[in-house]
Amino acid sequence: MGQRIQGTEDLYGGYMRAWQHMQDVARDLFGAYGFDMIETPAIEQVDTFVHGIGESTDVVRKEMFRVFSGALMDRLLESGSESGLKAKQRMAMRPEGTAGVVRAAVEGNFVPQGGAPVKLWYAEPMFRGERPQKGRLRQFHQVGVEWLGAPDPAADAECIIMLMEFYKRLGFDPSKLKLSINSMGDANCRPAYRDKVRQFILDHADEMCEDCIERAEINPLRSFDCKNDHCREVMKAAPLVTDNLCDDCRDHYAKVKQYLDAAGVSYVEDPTLVRGLDYYTRTVFEVEVEGAGVGAIGGGGRYDGLMELEGGKPTPGIGFAVGFERIALALASQGVSLEGAEPSCVYVACTGADERSAAFDATLALRRAGIRTEADYQGRSLKSQFKQADKLHARVCVVLGSDEVAAGVATLRDMSTHEQVQVPIGELVERVQALLA
Repeated sequence: MGQRIQGTEDLYGGYMRAWQHMQDVARDLFGAYGFDMIETPAIEQVDTFVHGIGESTDVVRKEMFRVFSGALMDRLLESGSESGLKAKQRMAMRPEGTAGVVRAAVEGNFVPQGGAPVKLWYAEPMFRGERPQKGRLRQFHQVGVEWLGAPDPAADAECIIMLMEFYKRLGFDPSKLKLSINSMGDANCRPAYRDKVRQFILDHADEMCEDCIERAEINPLRSFDCKNDHCREVMKAAPLVTDNLCDDCRDHYAKVKQYLDAAGVSYVEDPTLVRGLDYYTRTVFEVEVEGAGVGAIGGGGRYDGLMELEGGKPTPGIGFAVGFERIALALASQGVSLEGAEPSCVYVACTGADERSAAFDATLALRRAGIRTEADYQGRSLKSQFKQADKLHARVCVVLGSDEVAAGVATLRDMSTHEQVQVPIGELVERVQALLA
């Protein structure tokens, strides 16, 4: 028997309703802010992610699932190298959403020269080869937004405000949410800052893990986000980016905070916050739930150089992503569920095979009117059909027996009060709609 791969989950029943509810909340809220939905392929060229996420990140180095056809796999096993593969043959499963959306924007020219910014949102599965644990899966689901073409710090603030409103609408207690923000600088001030951090790591090489020593040469800022507790403790004494911002980045960061203050959004400044991907510039942010024990439930930031890395013209961008599984766990820790009630229905029951055609016609008529309708397809007794109707949370049961069919009527049974009334079959849909209302 085939088995589910470790680190994956089946979305079914209440769990699927929770995922759908999260998407519905996103659709309503993000739509009010002018965002349109996009879906990018789950498989992209490896370079799409390497360009944006960065070769030094754990995502690219350790976690990204590579994809090869059977023929290509045989070829690789024979040659022992990917050197002969073309770019289009080097593929990977999507580990995060931003890089693919930006690739689509470049390829589709979503933001033409002088054109208005484009606002996009997505709800998709992501894939990372991590060690499965609580809130960390190999296939997980994210809702995210990308706002391309808007350099104004007000865009940063609006993304954060929208994110916090999203959490509120999902059912979080705002007082339990911790929003951390920081600025990572830009191409003007970050290189000098990186050199300072690099030198700090080398000066403390005997205290750092091997990964951090390697990061010192590739991307020293990644050491702030090292999974090694001792490394993070050492990095607390490293130079801080907020002390090394250029005037433009310092002004941008100050304006973002001013907008957040004006909107009444509480936040904590964390000068060590760097996020996990290389493409971020200037504003970065992250949200945790106090006491939930699941880590960050979402975050994002500005990525003004990513469009160029993906082959496009210089275009500012900002966005965020939130994880469905972690949000579900965090809400559960507060006694809140996204699942909602199981859907109710109308159940059409008949007393025997002779009335099956009448039940079939009634079922079709109700469904064509947009009413969720179920019926018996196993030849059950009327008593068993009533039991099934209860299990399906039917609010109304339509009963068709030989007497009803002969008289051209149907018996409507209110499943909560058990009251019954007969109605002409021609008025069935209208009378059921009235009962449901």
